[in-house]
Order: sequence, then structure tokens, then C-alpha cells
Amino acid sequence: MQRLTIGVLAVAAVVLAACTAGQQTTEPPNITVEPANITVNTGETQTGISVSGTGEVTGTPDTVTVNIGVSVSGKTVAEASSLAAEKADALIASLTSNGVDPDDITTTNYSIWPEYDYRSGREKLIGYQVNNTVRAKIRDISEAGDVLDSAVEAGGDAVRVNGLSFSIEDDTEMIEAARQVAWNDALAKAQQLADLSGQTLGPAITINESFSRPPTPIRFEAYEADAAGSIATPIEPGTSAVTISIQVQFALGG
Repeated sequence: MQRLTIGVLAVAAVVLAACTAGQQTTEPPNITVEPANITVNTGETQTGISVSGTGEVTGTPDTVTVNIGVSVSGKTVAEASSLAAEKADALIASLTSNGVDPDDITTTNYSIWPEYDYRSGREKLIGYQVNNTVRAKIRDISEAGDVLDSAVEAGGDAVRVNGLSFSIEDDTEMIEAARQVAWNDALAKAQQLADLSGQTLGPAITINESFSRPPTPIRFEAYEADAAGSIATPIEPGTSAVTISIQVQFALGG
């Protein structure tokens, strides 16, 4: 009897161990780690002031650019283009002989189109028109009137003048001067506002600049010849301006 009891207990122990082993899980535990939320407070607050400044400087133009050319008509394309070439060559030769550099003469338009007569109620081809226009830069404004008068005389009734514009060949110094004026304007505004608020004006943090050249008024008056002879066409350049605008953000102290 004692052997039988021990054997049964042994078998029961083995079965219990097997059952316990079958109930074990191999899946890893589900662990979630939240990121740390760390805030660093330096106790400093960034303060600043934004102001604008404007600087404008004027000067006298030293260059005039003119769009001048010829417009002629002919019964055929060959006739019209030949006459236009003759007149244009005479005009350009006059410009160069009066001191205009050939490098400052640029063809800006050359066109040919037919001309029709519609008076009879139907379209009738009557010829062709040819236009040849150049842009010429005259660097001595005091001589511009005489230069244009000579060119007009060379081209005759075929000449067409499409307008003038004035400029300053090198406006670097004007731009730099306008920028200085704009900076002084912005700095004075910022310093006054800082003083009014009882704070100390710090260094500039950001600077943005915009630049413009307002168009120069065009003055062109032609005078007809009087009994005493011809009068040179007066060319008045007026003044030209450059404008600098800046936006500046300054730091403010306590």
C-alpha cells in the first residue's frame, strides 16, 4: 500500500507541473514610457520696436535717351523699304557726326505693313508703310537740342520722335546718400520712442530696404524758325530723384 500511494502522488505531481507549464505566456509586457515634458524658463522676454525710415536725394540728369526714327510709304515693299533705309541712314549718320557713340544707338523697331483704301466700300491696296526706330543715348544734355535738330533735318518729313527720358548715368553716390538719410530717420524715431517709454535702445535686429527711382518729368519743346534764323530745340532735364525706404527692428533694454 505505501508504494502505490507514493506512485500516485508522483504521477499527480508530474501532471500538475505539466499543466502549470502549459499556462505560461511568452508575450513581453506592454510598457509605455511617456516623454518627459521639460520647460526651461530663463526669465528673459524678447522686446523690440519696429520703425520705418525714408531718404530721398535729388540730382541733375546727365543723360537723355530719345526714341527717334523714320516712317515712309511706297507703292511696293521694295520702294518703301529702300526709302526708309535711306532716311534712317541719314538720321543715324547725323547722330554719330554730332557726338553720339554708335554703341549708344540701338534699333528698337522695324516694321512693314500694307496700306489700304476703304473709301470705295471695298478694300484696295494702295501701298506699304515702313517704320524704322532707334533709341539713341545723348550723354551731353547741353548739346541735346542741337543733336536732335540736326537729326530731324537729316531725316526730313519722314522723322518721328516718340519721346525723351532723362537719367543719371552713375547714381551710386545718390543711392548711398539716400540710404544714410533713411537710416538717420529710422534711428531718430526709434530713439525717441525708446526715451518716451523709459527704455534703452538696443542694436538693430532686422533691416529691410526698398528702392525706387521716380520718373523724371519730360520736357520737350520745339520752336519753329523765325525770320532771323532757326532756334535750337531747348532740352531741360529738370531733376531726378532716388528714394530709399527701410524697415528696422531694434532691441529694447530695461
